Amino acid sequence: MKLRKHLLAGLAFAFLASSASAETLRWGSPRDIFSLDPYSYGSTSNLAFLNHVYEGLTRYTPEFKVEPALATSWEMVKDKVWRFHLRKGVKFQNGAEFNADDVVASMARVSHPTSPLRGNIPAYVSTTKVDDYTVDIEVNSPNPLFLNDMTNIFMFDKDWLVDNKSELPTDVGAKVEGYATYNTNGTGPFKVESRVPDSKTVLIKNDGWWDTPKHNLDRIEFMPITSAATRVAALLSGEIDLTDGAPVQDLERLKSSPDIKVIERTDLRTVHMVFNRHETFADGRENFFNNIKVRQAIDHAIDRQLIFKRVMRGKSHVAGTMVAPEIPGYSAELDVPTAYDPELSKKLLEEAGAVGKEFTLVCMNDESVNEEDVCSALVSMLSRVGLKPTLDIGPRAVQAPKRAGGKSDAYMIGWANEPTLDAYSILVQVLSTREGAAGVANYGGWSYPELDAMVKKAALEMDHDKRLAIETEALKFAKDEVIMIPLHQQPMAWAMSKNVTDVTIRADNKPRHWLTRIGD
Repeated sequence: MKLRKHLLAGLAFAFLASSASAETLRWGSPRDIFSLDPYSYGSTSNLAFLNHVYEGLTRYTPEFKVEPALATSWEMVKDKVWRFHLRKGVKFQNGAEFNADDVVASMARVSHPTSPLRGNIPAYVSTTKVDDYTVDIEVNSPNPLFLNDMTNIFMFDKDWLVDNKSELPTDVGAKVEGYATYNTNGTGPFKVESRVPDSKTVLIKNDGWWDTPKHNLDRIEFMPITSAATRVAALLSGEIDLTDGAPVQDLERLKSSPDIKVIERTDLRTVHMVFNRHETFADGRENFFNNIKVRQAIDHAIDRQLIFKRVMRGKSHVAGTMVAPEIPGYSAELDVPTAYDPELSKKLLEEAGAVGKEFTLVCMNDESVNEEDVCSALVSMLSRVGLKPTLDIGPRAVQAPKRAGGKSDAYMIGWANEPTLDAYSILVQVLSTREGAAGVANYGGWSYPELDAMVKKAALEMDHDKRLAIETEALKFAKDEVIMIPLHQQPMAWAMSKNVTDVTIRADNKPRHWLTRIGD
């Protein structure tokens, strides 16, 4: 009997020792992901999370240089044809071999007219299989940015798509779901063990990953915690190990804790207030935002410095243009914020006959930093000059379809210009007329033929400096027309327990936990 007790005790100790050696990262995020289908919505945070499960033909180094991933090399074999040589020996998480058929199926799926992500590859035309490990991808111009775009186009297993009737993409905005919404089969460093939306998504190490792991994680528990106070309390109490959304109002408190380290900087993402520009609002009212004087009035009514000081605690960069200083195409001459002038705002509203006009501002409480407070401030400022705005605040799952479906009077949007990391991204995806792959995030429905012409010209210009000059000119046009109102590049801060290492915060604000270690 004693021997049996000793054996059981030994087995229990061995189990506990084994459990202790398994490294788990408890990741508390300010927002949940939209879907497990990476093509379902053009969300940077959604794609960043799924990059732990899926991979593209190319990827970025930590210094934002394009390097091989599922393709080992590439070259242009014709003026408009990229040839990609695929990595051999790669397996999907269900054991299937990765090959050219998977690339053809993936590219057809992501470029389908119903794909919300098709705007991420605006130059794409078609894919042709050369042999099992070679594909030719035709583009509409020999634009070098295509390799950047491909970093966010993740590869699916063709047979898995067919077997699960998932050849067509899902769409968060249109509420179109499918098997890929809740299931995954990638080639990446982790695989999904379980998911409960708005509660917890668990990733486990993919022992069959083709690359050499730099992490020592066996498990990642991803938990959306939308309440900033709850997120901070969870970190301080040890319930979570890391958050990629440390609230700016709590940074000093977190820094004072001996067990917590904080990394902060400014994001690439520029946060804008945006207008519905359809002929009428969703309820049939005449759309007074189509009068440029109304848009100018709103621009002058916004006290950006007050938002900077009170809401962002002095940690944002007040924006005068639509892209961050790090983004090619940026111009310091454009980056001059519109002057706060409430009296001019009132005068412009009177001239436009818009005094007392009502509209709803759609905002999210789990997207941009302190978005609810920013939107509350905007509503207050616009009320003071004679408009009658109403704040519609809620989670992304509820608000995103309103924004993407053109059902908002006005709304907020943040744009980081990823994965292109060039002003061409916002110009073609947001500011261009919605047509084909262009304007996929033009939720407001505006159309400026002069702007479209500049964007198309930039796509064809191979000279780097000339292309950037065209992009800057297009951004100036958009600013003069007040198509959108840039507010700021938001602050970003990560906070973590001191036993979490090798976490480097980068300007794109993307977690890369295949580089993260615990306990070193």
